Amino acid sequence: MSQQSRRHDPYPWTWEIPVGIALVILLVLVCGVHLGRGIANVLTGAGWAFPGRVDLFKSLPDVLRGDAGAGLDDHDGYIPSPATLWTWTVVTEVMLLAVCVFVLKMVLDRWGPGRMRGMASRGEAERLLGVTRLRKVRSVVRPDLYGKRRHPA
Repeated sequence: MSQQSRRHDPYPWTWEIPVGIALVILLVLVCGVHLGRGIANVLTGAGWAFPGRVDLFKSLPDVLRGDAGAGLDDHDGYIPSPATLWTWTVVTEVMLLAVCVFVLKMVLDRWGPGRMRGMASRGEAERLLGVTRLRKVRSVVRPDLYGKRRHPA
C-alpha cells in the first residue's frame, strides 16, 4: 500500500490552478518569441531590443511571420532574415520549455501530490544519525572502547 493511497487531500481542484498554469506557459512562450528575436537581432548586428509592454502581444503575429523589426521603436541596422529569426526563436523556445519542465519536476517532487511525507531532511538525518552524533554518544554505543574505565578494586 503506497503512502499516496493512505492520504487524502480535502482541497478540491478548481479552475484557478489550471488557468494559472496555462497563463504562465503562454507568457513564457510569448517572451520566448521575443527573446529569440532579440538573439537573432544581436547576432546579425541589429542590436539588442525588446518591445514595450504595449507591443508585446501586438507585434507577436508580425514576428511569427518573419518581421524581426516589428514592435521595436529604436531599430536601426541589419534585420535578420526570416529563416534566422525562426531558427533562433525555435531554439529559444525549446530551451525555455526544457527549463520549465525541469523546474516543474523539481516543484512537484518537493510540494506535489506524489511527494514523500514524513521524511527527514538532510540536516535532520545528519543531526540524528551523522558522525557528529555518533562521536557524541560513543561511550553509550561502545562502552568497551570509549566508556569510563574502572579500575578493579
